[in-house]
Amino acid sequence: MATAQSSRHIKSLLPSPPRMHVLQVDSVQRWMEDLRHMTEVECMCILQSKPISVDEEAAGELIVGNERVPRDGLQTLLKRAFAVSAELGKVFHRLEKGRWSRVHSTATRANGHVRTLVHEYSSTRSSPAEMQKYEKTLLDKCLELTTITERCVHTEDENLLKSMREEIQEILTDISDSFSQMIDMALANEIQILIRQIETSDNVYTIGGAISSLLSLTQDGPQLCRIIAKEGAVVALFKICRQDCFSCLYAHALRTVASICCVEEGINQLEKVDGILCLADILTDENNAEAARAEAAAVVAQITSPHHTFTQHLSSFLENMQDIVTALIKLCRDASSGEAFLLASAALANITFFDTMACEILLQLDAIHILFEACRDRRRVDTPYSKDQVVTILANLSVLEQSAAEVLQEKGIERLLLLLAEKPSSSSSSECAACERVQQKAAVTLARLSRDPDVAQEAIGLQAIPRLIELCRSPAERNSSDSVLVACLAALRRLAAMCPNSVDEADHEQLIKPRLVDSFLLCSNMEESFV
Repeated sequence: MATAQSSRHIKSLLPSPPRMHVLQVDSVQRWMEDLRHMTEVECMCILQSKPISVDEEAAGELIVGNERVPRDGLQTLLKRAFAVSAELGKVFHRLEKGRWSRVHSTATRANGHVRTLVHEYSSTRSSPAEMQKYEKTLLDKCLELTTITERCVHTEDENLLKSMREEIQEILTDISDSFSQMIDMALANEIQILIRQIETSDNVYTIGGAISSLLSLTQDGPQLCRIIAKEGAVVALFKICRQDCFSCLYAHALRTVASICCVEEGINQLEKVDGILCLADILTDENNAEAARAEAAAVVAQITSPHHTFTQHLSSFLENMQDIVTALIKLCRDASSGEAFLLASAALANITFFDTMACEILLQLDAIHILFEACRDRRRVDTPYSKDQVVTILANLSVLEQSAAEVLQEKGIERLLLLLAEKPSSSSSSECAACERVQQKAAVTLARLSRDPDVAQEAIGLQAIPRLIELCRSPAERNSSDSVLVACLAALRRLAAMCPNSVDEADHEQLIKPRLVDSFLLCSNMEESFV
């Protein structure tokens, strides 16, 4: 099953985008950049948060060679916000421990970071009136916090400290609430500026830079994605995708849309602007670059993830399913890279969970032949993540009776047995998990197909039973995965039912005859030396 966590791992589904403005700068210059966030903030408070810079016009800029580029205000804001959050967390922790001197010093640092953040932001932007209200509340509460924590340092009265602890906790809660509101407003303000650039500019470089900034922000968590969606980014990005003159930006814009659509608000916005139809248009137009069609597939994969609990997009998607499925299987067939195949196959894998109609369409489009051909092509299927998507589609197609004959025609049982032997090439936890999913779904597919006697005979002739027994008995072969064990036991029992004499007596007594749960418990508790 393709998920929003599978290969990239489908927000997976999106390759990790480069971080914004990664600049090659002199080490001293980089230190000066970091100093704004690392300096002792008590000193900054005394200096009233004045920037460390002789040339006022140079403040807020990085010098790269002989070229000046504007500081990325959003990243600066996020860095400072992270510093404030970290310090507030330390205050909470040290307050619980009763380390009063550390509580005061940390509160002072938090106060300094807050004042620096407010100063930096208000010096470059005109804060909305509502945001100024939160700024004032925040600054007042931070001052109140440092005052009360200083009093705590100079008293040893336990009763007084207990009442002060409760008061400090209330102040910290107020600070956290005001800080969150202020930062959300500041981010929304910055995002609005980026969206206006996308909507009003006719310069591809300006628009591309704004899209890059949004994409970078989406990597910082679902809360930012919600703010970005709420401010109308999805609407602006689809406007770009509907204009031929910006075709060079389609892939970039769609990648950003896919990232935003990891949250419900993003999908709701996509639905409101008829985004499904736009995606179908891009996918079905083979004049569009493969990269653009692949990123459109990424959006489809994201919005159809079975892990989403919201399905507002379902109705409009079903209306365009035929066109989308047809375009995606063609992209799988013609993909020139592993990434393009991964995105297209991931979208198809998710779609096959929607409705058996999608599986019927795929069978009509010769999908089984295309997928097995792709498995033989290392240019397209080059990782366990791609194999995971392929075997997910095959598992869902195998529900249909007519799929068995096509799998036999493509010598697919042999390929399924190869997938049962899938091993990670590294110790990466995500790759190991992908290999487990490949083994599990290959076993599920084999079990479903083996309802057909011809498939069962073919599998037995290809030594499927010894491999399934090995996976059941050897935890190392299945990476100690319980899901692989259950699937292999089910497949083994299905084959044994079709051909009882194919399993020896000892294996039959332990793996076939008992209840499934008893065999599962036996195998899951086996030590490696048992084999």
